[in-house]
Amino acid sequence: MFSFSEVRIGKITIHSIGSRAADEGVRYSKQLLEVDEMVRDLLKLYFLTPFKTPPYFRFSAEESAQHNPLHQYVTEIFGSEQNFYANSRNIADYLYECSNHPKIKSGEFYMVMLKDCVVNGEITDAIGMFKSENKDTFLKVYPRGEMFDIQQEKGVNIHRLDKGCLIFNLNPDDGYRILVVDNLGKGQNAQYWSSQFLNTVPVDDNFYQTQQYLRLTKGFVDEVFNTTNEVEKADQIDLLNRSVDYFKNHDHFDQNEFQQAVMQGEEQVVGAFNDYKQHYENTFQTQIQEQFPISDDAVRKEKGKLRSILKLDKNFHVYIHGDRSRVKKGWDPERGLHYYTLYFNEEE
Repeated sequence: MFSFSEVRIGKITIHSIGSRAADEGVRYSKQLLEVDEMVRDLLKLYFLTPFKTPPYFRFSAEESAQHNPLHQYVTEIFGSEQNFYANSRNIADYLYECSNHPKIKSGEFYMVMLKDCVVNGEITDAIGMFKSENKDTFLKVYPRGEMFDIQQEKGVNIHRLDKGCLIFNLNPDDGYRILVVDNLGKGQNAQYWSSQFLNTVPVDDNFYQTQQYLRLTKGFVDEVFNTTNEVEKADQIDLLNRSVDYFKNHDHFDQNEFQQAVMQGEEQVVGAFNDYKQHYENTFQTQIQEQFPISDDAVRKEKGKLRSILKLDKNFHVYIHGDRSRVKKGWDPERGLHYYTLYFNEEE
């Protein structure tokens, strides 16, 4: 876990990253930014609020500090903050070089030193890097004599960070520990922030293992344990519900125990799941452990993706949270329609 309650913002600089497609280049700030405490508090809100939970990332192991420019610049700054401004310009140049997709927008690049971050009970410094690409329209009302005037202005919405990362001065020999936000990276045009500029990979910790196993289970239901293989939708939902319950009610994951509790020891289902697990590991080039401590943060983050909704045409959505035996499917030959019977004690 991490805490930013006592964080202090140290050095700050801003550079403008132009559109590389338009050959706009980089405009550098000539010196560090000086702001009062009120602005620093607003910047803390803007920079840090989006970082609510892990996962942690690290610089890719394949790219050592000698071959990854960003890794090298970060190491130099942590070694001496006298390198902060010069390397902020180097990092701005590197970000510009990584912005090679024609749809990547120009924007402001902020870089800050953060003091007194608490990560897993340890106090450490961090380097924050942020880029704002979208501008919102604001209305400014001001008095003029006995009247009021109103005009529009373009600016950054401090409640929506476009792209950011926090690089903590922890585990330097293992690529540091990094948190990443990319609210514009869902499409094909914007993967450059994480994959090209930062070049990070997930840290293989309890959060990662818990997250991957839940995603593995969802993938199994979507691709194997499905209606194509004559598995009723209610049974799919039941398996997802039992999976979430297992992770919510246990501190430690054990694969054999999980398969007994969730798949109820059905050999055919367990065999298909183990085959899919191997396929998943090969596809995503990862290895999922058979035992690990469960991360509550990962369960909270992933459980909403394991939806327990039974969708019936466009007429009904049935949320199934509990006992599968209380849901029965049938066929009405007179109407030529399927139906479900739901058993319950009382209506709420």
